[in-house]
Amino acid sequence: MKQPFQQTTGRATQPNKTGLLSSPCVRNSWAMHRLLAFSLALLPILPLAACKRAPLPPPVVLFDQGHGQHFLVGNKGELDLSKLGETFIEQGFQLKASFPDQDLTDESLTNVSTLIISGAFKPISDAEIKVVKKFLDRGGQLCIMLHIGPPLAALLNNLGVDVSNSVVREQTNLPDPETPTDFYVTDLATHPLTKGLTQINLFGSWALNTELPANVIAKTSPQAWVDLNDNKSLDPGDANQAFSVAVTGQLGHGHFVVFADDAIFQNRFLGEQNQQLATNLAGWLKDGSYY
Repeated sequence: MKQPFQQTTGRATQPNKTGLLSSPCVRNSWAMHRLLAFSLALLPILPLAACKRAPLPPPVVLFDQGHGQHFLVGNKGELDLSKLGETFIEQGFQLKASFPDQDLTDESLTNVSTLIISGAFKPISDAEIKVVKKFLDRGGQLCIMLHIGPPLAALLNNLGVDVSNSVVREQTNLPDPETPTDFYVTDLATHPLTKGLTQINLFGSWALNTELPANVIAKTSPQAWVDLNDNKSLDPGDANQAFSVAVTGQLGHGHFVVFADDAIFQNRFLGEQNQQLATNLAGWLKDGSYY
C-alpha cells in the first residue's frame, strides 16, 4: 500500500517540527489554503474600498407658469422672480419652469421635490388639485405665493387654509402712512423660515386663516383691518384684528407653506430682510421642511 504523500523516490515523507507531514505538495497545499482564506476575508472589504458612492442628484424645484402668471422666474424685470430662482440654485436646487398653459399632472411633477405656485391669475382645476394633493401625499413640498386669492381658493381650502376677499390694511408698521396696504410685520414665530429675521415686508397682502393656529409663521399687528364694505375706511363692521400672512401645514407625507403676498419675493422687493426669508425658504425646503 502506498504511504500518504509518498514521493516518487519511494522515501516516506517525514513529519516536521509541528507534527505535520512536510513535502512540497503539503507545503503548497497549506500555502494555498492560507491564501484562499486571506482572499475570502478581503472580499467584503475590497468592493467598498474600490467603489465610491455616486452623488445624489440635486432636488428639483418647479415654478408653475401655466396659470396666467405675469411674473416669471426666467425674467429679470422688477416684478419678476429671477433673484428668487438664483437663491434656490445657490441652495443646491435644480430649477425648472413649466410652459404657459401647461397643466399640473403626475407626469409634470415626476422627480420634482418642490412645487412653487406664485402669482397665479387662472384657477387651479379640480383635476390639478387632485394631482397636487397626490404630490404632497407622497412627500412633495408646495409653496404658494398669492397675488390674488380666487384662483387658488379651492386648492387652499383643500389644505385647510382660507383666504380673505379683500387685502389687509395696517395702521402701524407703515413705511408710508398714505399707503396702508404696504406694511411690515414683526410678529414672527420661532421657525427655520424666520431665522435671522426681524420683519417681513409686504406690499398688498391677503389675510389667511388656518385650522391649526400653531402653524402661523407671521401675523400683522392687532390694529390691521380688512375693508369688508370696500369704502376704504375703517368702520365698526370691518374685520379689525391680527391676521395671519404666512402659514405652514402638512398633507400626507408632504408639507406646504402659503405666503399671502407674492411681492415679497419679487426682484424689486427682495431687500435684506425679504432676501433672508428667501434664503431660509430654499434651505428649509431643501432640508426637508416640517410645519
